[in-house]
Amino acid sequence: MPFYGKAHLAYIPNGKVTGLSKLARTVEVYSRRPQIQERLTVQIADALERTLDPKGIMVMLEAEHTCMTMRGIKKPGSKTITTVTRGAFTEDKELQKMFLSMVKG
Repeated sequence: MPFYGKAHLAYIPNGKVTGLSKLARTVEVYSRRPQIQERLTVQIADALERTLDPKGIMVMLEAEHTCMTMRGIKKPGSKTITTVTRGAFTEDKELQKMFLSMVKG
């Protein structure tokens, strides 16, 4: 069953930068495939890492799964969060905290 939600992306450039529309397009391309959330999170991080070769990258997907809201447990509003960190975001916990604080707003 489908899931829907938000993608949060951060990267630290290593000389190469990209436009915001390219980031959104990357998420859209991978999310149109039959997918599980964990794999989608990794695929987005992999694609951005291959293309931009950043010093660090963090991808967080926050999604509501219709299998939980429409059948079975029937818990609307339940969200599943998956994250992938690479490079500087793996090594520096303060960067992770900054990213998460920006996401929480």
